[in-house]
Amino acid sequence: MYCLQWLIPVLLIPKPVNPALLYNHVVFIILYLFSFFIERKPCTICSLVFIFAVVLICSSGYGNCLFWNFDEDTNQCSSPLNKDSLGLISEQTDLAF
Repeated sequence: MYCLQWLIPVLLIPKPVNPALLYNHVVFIILYLFSFFIERKPCTICSLVFIFAVVLICSSGYGNCLFWNFDEDTNQCSSPLNKDSLGLISEQTDLAF
């Protein structure tokens, strides 16, 4: 269980409030986890406990997951790669000045 001391703080990193930074947050979390599993090679029990904790957190509430955001307007999970969740203006919108 020594390996969990490097994995548990990942669950405590808050998601950014600004949707434009959500993509950077997701990339950071994925790269950290990937490099951790490659470098440290945690035991099977620690890996299963961490994966179970991530699944439990992601399924417990709409806005709790580390990897995607819940859009309250459409009641759907939005990927951080989606243009609308990044706050970018789509080409089809007409701007009136």
